[in-house]
Amino acid sequence: MAMSIALLPIAAHADWQAVETTKTYAITGTSGRELYDSIGERGPLLGPKVRAIAHTDFKLTWTRKYEPQPDGACTITVNIPKLIITYTLPKPSAQLPASTRKSWQKFIAGVEAHERVHGGFIKDMVKEIEAMSVGFSVPDDPKCSKIRVELTKRLGEISNKERQKNSEFDKVEFSDGGNLQQLVLKLVREE
Repeated sequence: MAMSIALLPIAAHADWQAVETTKTYAITGTSGRELYDSIGERGPLLGPKVRAIAHTDFKLTWTRKYEPQPDGACTITVNIPKLIITYTLPKPSAQLPASTRKSWQKFIAGVEAHERVHGGFIKDMVKEIEAMSVGFSVPDDPKCSKIRVELTKRLGEISNKERQKNSEFDKVEFSDGGNLQQLVLKLVREE
């Protein structure tokens, strides 16, 4: 029996995995109210004055190869992402009483699940970028300069869609009766 192995071009499909890390920031208090107040004082800044409960950030770099084609076009022949997602979550600095610990565990599990949805949006964005740019080609670009401008424009559109998705998700989660609003209320009431 003969076996043959076909080598597919790298651009056709590159397996990659996002690297996901979690870091914490210390908060103080032994009641749900004190913990939430400490989050308000120490949470990650999302602007000069706005603090968040938690935050999802990412670093995305690419290994790309732009190749001039015989017909004068330029094509991306290698396109491999490296994605690092970092979740920043609060962590009590002291041992919590049993009743507070139980409500804290529910709260932080819900907050982490929320942040991981943001992480999923980021991974989806990278997959969309990968899909649109694998084999992406621009005609009449023998020096591969036009392709970079066109790619940047398209990446901006994809990035804006991802930001909009995150914004809409947060709006629902923090709305009256929304998941995060309920998590905060249950923590403060120690339910």
